[in-house]
Amino acid sequence: MLRFRFAAICFAAATICPHSTATAADLAPSEPPPNIIYIMSDDMGYSDIGCYGSEIDTPNLNALADQGIRYTQFYNTARCCPTRASLLTGLYPHQAGIGHMMNDRGYDGYRGDLNRNCVTLAEVLKPAGYRTYLSGKWHVTKQIRPQNEADKHNWPRQRGFDRFYGTIHGAGSFFDPNTLTRDNQYISPADDPEYGPEDQSNGTFYYTDAIADHAVRFINEHHFETGDQPFFMYVSFTAAHWPMHALEKDVAKYKGKYDAGYDAVRAARYQKMIDLGVIDPNATTLFPIPENAKETEFWEWDKRNMEVYAAMIDNMDQGIGRIVDALRDTGQFENTLICFFQDNGGCAENYGRGGKGVDRAKTATLPELPNNYLQGNMQPKQTRDGFPVRTGKGVMAGPADTYIGYGRAWATVSNTPFREYKHWVHEGGISTPLIVHWPAKVTRHGELEHTPGHLVDLMATAVDVSGADYPAVFHGGNRINPMEGKSLVPTFAGQPIEREAIYWEHEGNRAIRVGDYKLVAKGAKGKWELYNIAADRSEQHDLADEQPERVESLAAMWQAYAERADVLPINPNKKGKKK
Repeated sequence: MLRFRFAAICFAAATICPHSTATAADLAPSEPPPNIIYIMSDDMGYSDIGCYGSEIDTPNLNALADQGIRYTQFYNTARCCPTRASLLTGLYPHQAGIGHMMNDRGYDGYRGDLNRNCVTLAEVLKPAGYRTYLSGKWHVTKQIRPQNEADKHNWPRQRGFDRFYGTIHGAGSFFDPNTLTRDNQYISPADDPEYGPEDQSNGTFYYTDAIADHAVRFINEHHFETGDQPFFMYVSFTAAHWPMHALEKDVAKYKGKYDAGYDAVRAARYQKMIDLGVIDPNATTLFPIPENAKETEFWEWDKRNMEVYAAMIDNMDQGIGRIVDALRDTGQFENTLICFFQDNGGCAENYGRGGKGVDRAKTATLPELPNNYLQGNMQPKQTRDGFPVRTGKGVMAGPADTYIGYGRAWATVSNTPFREYKHWVHEGGISTPLIVHWPAKVTRHGELEHTPGHLVDLMATAVDVSGADYPAVFHGGNRINPMEGKSLVPTFAGQPIEREAIYWEHEGNRAIRVGDYKLVAKGAKGKWELYNIAADRSEQHDLADEQPERVESLAAMWQAYAERADVLPINPNKKGKKK
């Protein structure tokens, strides 16, 4: 068990929605409502975990899949903060105010902050008697440098969570993350009275470990302090988002693992995915990795980047194992619904990969930072012990003084066998694993579920299994947008879900899926492409010219969605005219 200091902390009184008096007792369930844990990873591709085809060691996720359900056609929104907005609210991201990133672009769909016409999972589940916890990345507010308490109006505690440990901002060092917060106050990882070296792996702060350790802490404290009350917990890992940072003990495991090169690793994944049944070989193909994406002169360096990337995922899986163990140790495992998924596809961004890097200095060249120093930059200028943070080709990823992404070629491997990456709404940008595990209710063990779904469905699922009421009015009388998703509960028993369509838009990239057909375009002025996903999920054979009437019909549906869901104007600039 983790040895947190001052672990017995008094919880703040739950804030119950003023319009509702619902409690767990009022629901009068025939059996206790389940705990709900939603676990999300960051910037990972569809094939990056073992039970979806990877060579990376993920035994804990594999075990959940073996005793649960794997969904083969589940979707996110193609980008970090819009996905988080959809997950938290059950709406499409523009409806929650986060159609792009964390800046105000002058229109209601692009404010860069959760609006007051949505409710979070925590705000919905608390009136139903749930305690609510969040460990990890928030990234749904632009207020990362608050000047007063009012600026924290969209921080986790202000949006329904009883406890929070994590980061407000969207990216940062794994050894010294910016905006690290406990409950409602920034903290330094080097000066934390509740999570010190004796609590950490090898005495080293590593953010993935810290996220998992605090999730375990919340489970244990909940069990011992709140009795039989159910809980909702959102575990929001930053693995495996750049920078490629990992503990050397985890990296060592993958030394030489990628010597065969991009194409060989991708081909092996593809075959394993076919063997597992998560893809159809008749509907997919291994189109070539672009040659200009592959490193030649710096191959040894890029091979190391993938070794570190694998280590990041491995470490996250270890943390998920500790979370599962905590549930078992406290007798809460059987009646806990666990869902694991990812926020977007593999990331082809070129962060830290430009130019040639310099070697690490033999000794520190900068003053050490005091323990209480709050590191405020996404990319730190230096490590706490005085080494400059380095980027560029040849800088071997892993340690705290590096800041490197893994690049387009490895992102193509992550997204095997799908097209495009994070940002785009082709299948490589939006396809995610979904593992559902709930021993008390899900009896389909190791089965595949092919029903298409989307992150907006997870709010409806939580409402369904908890008995909670999704409000029409909240936040002091504000009208709340109706849920867009469908409960996944019928699929737990192999039953279908009826829905009209699934929609996407990000940075002008847009799509709609109706049945097996998907209409998709790159960029605000891009031409519509049409694919039959059942026959061509790799999106290699555009049917738009052959089926113009279907293109016209689906485009009209997408336009109607865009008009009602605050998507328009598409991708406004930062100086867009305000309503």
